Amino acid sequence: MIKTILIRIFELIIQGGRLTSPDSELLVNQLSNSNDCQWSLEIDPNETVDRQSQLLRSVYPEISQVLASHNIQIDPPSAILPMLWHYWLPLAQSLANQQEKIGRTFIQGLLGGQGTGKTTLGIVLKVLLQHLGKTFLSISLDDLYKTYADRQKLRDLCPEIIWRGPPSTHDVDLGIQVLQQLRDRPLGSSQPIEIPRFDKSLHHGAGDRTEPEISCEADIVLFEGWFVGMRPLPISAFQNFVPPILSESDREFALACNANLYNYLPLWEYLDHLIVLMPEDYHYSLQWRIEAENKLIATGKSGMNDREITQFVEYFWKALHPELFMPHMINRDNGGAFADLVVEISRSHLPIKISNKNIRRQGFRLKN
Repeated sequence: MIKTILIRIFELIIQGGRLTSPDSELLVNQLSNSNDCQWSLEIDPNETVDRQSQLLRSVYPEISQVLASHNIQIDPPSAILPMLWHYWLPLAQSLANQQEKIGRTFIQGLLGGQGTGKTTLGIVLKVLLQHLGKTFLSISLDDLYKTYADRQKLRDLCPEIIWRGPPSTHDVDLGIQVLQQLRDRPLGSSQPIEIPRFDKSLHHGAGDRTEPEISCEADIVLFEGWFVGMRPLPISAFQNFVPPILSESDREFALACNANLYNYLPLWEYLDHLIVLMPEDYHYSLQWRIEAENKLIATGKSGMNDREITQFVEYFWKALHPELFMPHMINRDNGGAFADLVVEISRSHLPIKISNKNIRRQGFRLKN
């Protein structure tokens, strides 16, 4: 019932209608309630409601248009409104506030696998931050892949590196160089910085570096990837076999990937904040990949069959197993998490719970 009331209120806001006192009180009470996520904005709930209402009204048409242009469908469509109100808008405002506090480029890390909404979040944040007067740049861990030639040499040395993706396949020094340049560029300066880009279609899908993008300004940088910010585990964590790690060679591969994570720690030091997009069940990533490939094939394009997809996904689980690494990142038991914000993702790709480690509050639920 409350969800239906909220949808009605949000629709009234975007239509330019005037909220009744009970409507306003409901929104204020939600923001004041300890079960709702306030994102550490540290401002009066009444002011928050007024500000978010104005922002929701101004951005909704553009958000709807940009999602449609990227063929991103939210199911059900009405879920866009609570996602904007509880998730996207507060996050954008929080990023803008944090950037203003530090007085330099703010580097936001984003860890999440396929289907968790990394791409959608980046697209939405770009629009929202522009409305908040901030420039935005998105960089993927994929953009830091070593060149095709270097990855071929790596594969000759390490035959277990079947596909690009695991630790060791990226140019960490390049990433450090780029993030340091972005962080140290004076605000308001138009100093050009080369941003590496990667084209996955080159070399029959093996991919390679392409022409870099030139960035002349960026108040906020989103640095995203499937293991951005991930920390290595003690060797004892690999004592037992965890499917699909089933053989000694599988364990040796997992240990090698874990050891290679230490090389990424200097890169993670440039992150000012880390968000983790975590599926309720890590097995969803396999289901999502199968669905994505089937949709691709349905359009007449080539894609992997179910067996190939399973081998592909399990390869990444063997490299950095979610069951081993994700609890370490969010550390639910004692609050000592590396993640500043954890967004739990449902089977339908929708965020259902937000946990902010600073204020220990849990956010909205979009499902029954």
